[in-house]
Amino acid sequence: MLTFFRKIFTWWNRDTLGTRLKTILIGKFVGKDSFGNKYYESKNGKRWVIYSGEIDASKIPVEWYSWIHFTPNKIEKNHNPEKYDWQKPHQPNLTGTESAYFPNKNKNINEKKYRSWKD
Repeated sequence: MLTFFRKIFTWWNRDTLGTRLKTILIGKFVGKDSFGNKYYESKNGKRWVIYSGEIDASKIPVEWYSWIHFTPNKIEKNHNPEKYDWQKPHQPNLTGTESAYFPNKNKNINEKKYRSWKD
């Protein structure tokens, strides 16, 4: 019952009832990315994403980012472009999580970065 109310009244738990109805009635499935996000388009050209799991806009990979923002390029026609061995996999924004980057994580904070000329 609680899940039903979350689905109706909250937007941060995947898709709401309105988005689900819009997707069923006028949405045309375009594709799915490696994270499980599903991409839809309507007849009049509107585009949207149904996220898998928690909603986070940084979870959209590069090949779909250009499509969702109407940026024309050669990737738009091929949503599974060739991946090279030097390319790193897409990673969502990790700010505020345990995996966030901290530059001075292992260094001593009190350590001076310079030496004064009067010792």
